[in-house]
Amino acid sequence: MLHIHIITLGKLKEGYWKEAEAEYLKRLQPYAKVFIHEIKEESFTEKDIPEIIKQREAEKIQIELKKIKDSYIVALDEHGKQFSSMQFAQNLTNLSGSSNSLVFVLGGPLGLDRSILDNADLKLSMSPLTFTHQMARIFLEEQLYRSMMIAGGRKYHY
Repeated sequence: MLHIHIITLGKLKEGYWKEAEAEYLKRLQPYAKVFIHEIKEESFTEKDIPEIIKQREAEKIQIELKKIKDSYIVALDEHGKQFSSMQFAQNLTNLSGSSNSLVFVLGGPLGLDRSILDNADLKLSMSPLTFTHQMARIFLEEQLYRSMMIAGGRKYHY
């Protein structure tokens, strides 16, 4: 069974996001074992230097990445590659055949540090629109489920 790890900065705070995540994780159970790795975000103000904050967060992400062996790493980034749902499903199918696990890394409000982006196997953009990282997390989980449905020939793409 495919293992999917989602490394994310911050927790889901609102109940509706937690409910949405619980629903998608339940739907994904027959197709993949999903592990959520929540990392505490760095606090910052407008006076702080964003690159330093991202470096601190990257150090925490690296600790989690070292625990997951033989993985294909996908970093979510606004400048990453964009796929249609059909293309994402095909890409996921190809990757699941070549790797024991997939790791998706979601940054915080400032995005991901260059060290994480440079070491990712794929940089993925969910959309040219801007979303909160909590939204992006749920959208990713929904797209993972949609991909499983598409790959299995089930009608989940309209």
